[in-house]
Amino acid sequence: METSFKPVSFLFLAFLFLPNFFFFFCIGLSELHCIDTERHALLKFKEDLIDPSNRLSSWIAHGDCCQWLGVVCHNLTAHVHQLHLGTFYPEGGFASYEQYEAYERSMFGGKLNPSLLDLKHLNYFDLSFNNFSASSIPSFLGSMKSLTSLNLSNARFVGLIPHQLGNLSNLHYLNLHGYRPDDLYVNNLEWLFGLPLLQHLDMSYVNLSKASDWLQLTNTLPSLFDLRLSYCQLRSIPPTSNVNFSSLLTIDLSRNQFENTLIPSWIFGLRNLVSLDLSYNNFQGPIPVDLQNMTSLSHLGLSGNNFNSSIPNWLYSFSHLEFLNLHSNNLQGTISNAIENLTSAISIDLSGNELGGKLPRSLGNLCNLREISLSSNKWSQEISEILESLSGCLSDRLEILNLDSSQLHGQLTDELGVFKNLVQLSFQNNLISGPLPVCLGKLSSLRILNLGKNQFNGTLPQNLGQLSKLEELRISSNMLKGVVSEVHFVNLTSLRILYAPGNQLTLKASQNWIPPFQLGALSLQSWNLGPKFPQWLCSQRRMLSLDISYTQISDMAPLSFWNLSSQFRYLNLSHNLISGEIPNSPVMLSASAIDLSSNHFKGLLETYLHGLGIDVQD
Repeated sequence: METSFKPVSFLFLAFLFLPNFFFFFCIGLSELHCIDTERHALLKFKEDLIDPSNRLSSWIAHGDCCQWLGVVCHNLTAHVHQLHLGTFYPEGGFASYEQYEAYERSMFGGKLNPSLLDLKHLNYFDLSFNNFSASSIPSFLGSMKSLTSLNLSNARFVGLIPHQLGNLSNLHYLNLHGYRPDDLYVNNLEWLFGLPLLQHLDMSYVNLSKASDWLQLTNTLPSLFDLRLSYCQLRSIPPTSNVNFSSLLTIDLSRNQFENTLIPSWIFGLRNLVSLDLSYNNFQGPIPVDLQNMTSLSHLGLSGNNFNSSIPNWLYSFSHLEFLNLHSNNLQGTISNAIENLTSAISIDLSGNELGGKLPRSLGNLCNLREISLSSNKWSQEISEILESLSGCLSDRLEILNLDSSQLHGQLTDELGVFKNLVQLSFQNNLISGPLPVCLGKLSSLRILNLGKNQFNGTLPQNLGQLSKLEELRISSNMLKGVVSEVHFVNLTSLRILYAPGNQLTLKASQNWIPPFQLGALSLQSWNLGPKFPQWLCSQRRMLSLDISYTQISDMAPLSFWNLSSQFRYLNLSHNLISGEIPNSPVMLSASAIDLSSNHFKGLLETYLHGLGIDVQD
């Protein structure tokens, strides 16, 4: 009986899945491949590209271009619809110099071949973060009428932005963000009239000084919801009574240094805005009261102006605000306890003002906060009291804490250890005293630690050597004493900057020690490194800046030191008793600042260095 039911079951299942069976069968027989003319167009395009890391190795003559890196085809017609050829730029920056070098090497360069015009159905084109520095933006891009998204951001194009881009009437997204100011410029913006569907426009770092009617023209774009014109050398924000920006959600006019001293009133009428950035524009007076009606804001940037009022109480009621930046103004008074009402706040920057008094304990109730920058104010408070007020729900969430130049005093206690996710900690230029707490070595997420210009004493904790993610360590101008050994550096594989002059520390390392790091900058001025020349320096192949002056070295500098492959920009070996011959080294000749005085050097390079005004002996 059992066997007689098997065929029936099979037939039933086959019937049940018959539609899917025929679907996959048909797809298998008629699998779509890219269209020949479009494949040839892409291959011609590749010929004119510079591809140093061979990212386009999959683009081969007889391949299926729909399978090539960066190419997206329509799943029914097989026409090329999208080209994703941007170079990935990490949001948090680079974790190492090697990553930055790899990023630079991976950029496309060369020029754009007009064969792209054969991609009649291309609607998305991304060339962002590449290096076309020898090329201007080609005018033929204006003939690619099917484009809805064009991203040339930070692609290092130079010259005049072609007005032919105004022919792209289907464009929704246009990003022409320049790499450096003045690399790109326009004579006018009248071509914007041809882009009625545009929703996102970014022309930051483009010289728009000749486009005095920039507001009138951008105001004609009915669908615009994102406008970014930062660092565009705009001279003024014209007044207007007729604003059509009903869809606008984001506006960035930062770093233009406008002639206006007051924020124009039409901006306050943009009630739907979620992001407003007017930083570095020389606006003056109190923070405008009309801002209080813009309660939809999640980002407010007013840094680098001349607002001279206290922080208005109404600002604390912005419950949707995630990013608040009032850095570098002349704000006075205190921070109110009402700051706890900024319940959505992720980042608060009030540094560079004249604020004083004590930080309110309610600041510690902002459980979403990840970044606090309160440096260059007049808190005049014990550091332990501040840490205690922040140690509530922020203890396992806070990532950046900056209290530089804040007149802080007292001792740094082990309470700091509760902030387990700190990535950046900076207390530079205060009056903090006592020993460095051992808990510092337990902050395993730290990348930047800056405790310079304080009154720390005692020794350097050995467990600092466990901070494998640490990139910058700055402990200059303190009163630290004692011995630093290889243990202090054992796991510092990410360290790139070690800046520790002005202490009385002694480094004891074996002559064959090879550090786990490759430094770009090192300053150990006034340490005791001698009497032998520190051979481990010869392992540092990426050093750009080195200061080991006043370090009691009375030994010959080895040839391997002079042959360092890195190109010094700054070198200071002065006030030691280093001997030996200075070779005619291209490394030496490339440095922009050299001090070899108060040593016992000899060599053929002496005359040349003296001609540059560089002393090599007493």
